[in-house]
Amino acid sequence: MQYFVVMIDYGRRGREAVVDPEITRREVVSRVASGEYQNISFIHEIAENTVEDVTEAILGEAALPQIPPEEVDLQAIRLDHAHDLRKHERT
Repeated sequence: MQYFVVMIDYGRRGREAVVDPEITRREVVSRVASGEYQNISFIHEIAENTVEDVTEAILGEAALPQIPPEEVDLQAIRLDHAHDLRKHERT
């Protein structure tokens, strides 16, 4: 038996593991490329008694651009954080 585990990170809301033995590698790549799977922590391929991390390979096949950490918009993150603090102060 072979299947894939796609771990999706929702930040503060937690994580979700998508596991479906019916989904093929091609379908996983398709879902990543279409944006159905976003914020992926990792993708593992389970085959018989082995586990292989195939995250980089599948992201490469899906042709998603890798954004280096230095290109993250830190100002936007600070503004989001400030907004969240104000929102929670009201309650």
